[in-house]
Amino acid sequence: MPGPDKITLRRPDDWHLHVRDGSMMAAVVPFTARRFARAIIMPNLVPPVTTIEQAIAYRERILRTVPQEEDFNPLMTCYLTDTADADEIARGYAEGVFAAVKLYPAGATTNSDAGVTDLSRVSGALERMQEIGMPLLVHGEATDPEVDVYDREAVFIDRVLLPLMVDFPALKVVFEHVTTEQAVQFVSESSERLAATVTPHHLFINRNAMFESGIRPHMYCLPVAKRERHRLALRRAVTSGDARFFLGTDSAPHAASAKESACGCAGIFSAPSALELYAQAFNEEGAIDKLEAFASINGPAFYGLPVNEETITLNQEVTSHPPEVTTTEGDILKPFFVNEPLQWTVQGD
Repeated sequence: MPGPDKITLRRPDDWHLHVRDGSMMAAVVPFTARRFARAIIMPNLVPPVTTIEQAIAYRERILRTVPQEEDFNPLMTCYLTDTADADEIARGYAEGVFAAVKLYPAGATTNSDAGVTDLSRVSGALERMQEIGMPLLVHGEATDPEVDVYDREAVFIDRVLLPLMVDFPALKVVFEHVTTEQAVQFVSESSERLAATVTPHHLFINRNAMFESGIRPHMYCLPVAKRERHRLALRRAVTSGDARFFLGTDSAPHAASAKESACGCAGIFSAPSALELYAQAFNEEGAIDKLEAFASINGPAFYGLPVNEETITLNQEVTSHPPEVTTTEGDILKPFFVNEPLQWTVQGD
């Protein structure tokens, strides 16, 4: 049954975002700032953001790239390492510098070499976070080279996430960018202290997208897209009304030259069209009325933050995707759905 041709939401937030640094950051931040009031900023720079001082400096650099007319609040995170300082993490949270801590298993994705090699090495930091109610954001993939790349998320649940939830029974955890029906089931059957973000690209593509008439490097991300049944499970989850699922684009820009290479980078740059694509997916599932909770309410509730009072309106109207983006240094960024028609547009664009 066709849904409405217009929907007005409380202004949404993006609970998982990469903005990089330098000229690339200047090129990509405005896309998010036009749509979202807040965004959880990933800390996987080189070097990673591990201290209060680094987080404050990074936030200031981000704010300098926000268009003057936009009200946008970057929420900073601390990169968890084997040598994490629990006192620094707790002080950063108390002072409102850190909104959360990010766990990358070492070697799991872009700039994750400084990540955690064994959870036993960070038990002190996790204990402290549990005590103060600070969320842990998890890139949920096993990094054992013997594990098939399509099984890394499911194996991570059994080997790492389940023991983590048992060992730290009060720790708040976000299972980021879930991609499998196993992850959906695990979150759905867990307590309210476990939540999950879902990206727009994982709602639209399955693993065939990387191999359509050749190699499609701009469809390569980590975690990789899975079989069609997993994509459908994600759509059911986000449109179910379950408050433990909320919006996190995982928009991850890379220069086209870095994507289209012998060893291409993982990441899909979705910021220019993310909100419109979520609207399309929810409308296709006959659940456009559930979009506001997923995009604007569930995330703030989990983080203990107020919902945004501003609103944003989307119209069901076929438009073209914004073209390729070029940074001031000449790097070309190719957005998700580049030059393909979108079914929704933000009013006022």
